[in-house]
Amino acid sequence: QVQLVESGGGLVQPGGSLRLSCAASGIIFSISTMDWYRQAPGKQRELVATITSTRDTNYANSVKDRFTISRDNAKNTVYLQMNSLKPGDTAVYYCHTLFNWYHYWGQGTQVTVSS
Repeated sequence: QVQLVESGGGLVQPGGSLRLSCAASGIIFSISTMDWYRQAPGKQRELVATITSTRDTNYANSVKDRFTISRDNAKNTVYLQMNSLKPGDTAVYYCHTLFNWYHYWGQGTQVTVSS
């Protein structure tokens, strides 16, 4: 019943920008903390950014000052604005939330940063 659906990934050149979206359903979105994770081939999944119900945010050091997480409660959507992209940002990006000790994940969207 809970669904998280990501969109907005694609191929971009180094230095470019993308905005990812995650549309949520089946949860009370306005009180939910939302996260973005990413996973590159051969690497562990890592937490990229978090936004709480009160819009407090946290970022991984590797993306701080380049990425911005935001939310639109009227649309039940969380966003990740990614600027100054680097090849090291290439990964599948996943939307995530934790509710009643259960982890909910989106299907992932591919981001490739390459010339």
